[in-house]
Amino acid sequence: MAEKAFRKSLAVFPIGTVMSLTGLSARQIRYYEDYKLIVPKRSSTNRRMYSLNDVDRLLEIIDLVEEGMTLKGIQKRYNKNVNSTDSKGQQPLTDQDVRRILRDELDIQSRF
Repeated sequence: MAEKAFRKSLAVFPIGTVMSLTGLSARQIRYYEDYKLIVPKRSSTNRRMYSLNDVDRLLEIIDLVEEGMTLKGIQKRYNKNVNSTDSKGQQPLTDQDVRRILRDELDIQSRF
């Protein structure tokens, strides 16, 4: 699974390919970059290089804009997802935590 995530994060697509995949213009892609919604890597010749994750993010942004969400709203949504703690300063639950909680709840319910 880590290998798959690693491959999706490799920046291998130039902006022209991303334009073809997303239907966006170069200016639109750079505009989303200005809003820090995507952060492409730079090649040794300073060309923007995009990953599959960047392309997925751009497609999500297109959908959200079509639904009427503003770029500021999208920015807040992604910034909220980046923060690893909730509003109370607690860490989010891991899969292991959720399984443990469910097991405990099932154990309690079986006693009744």
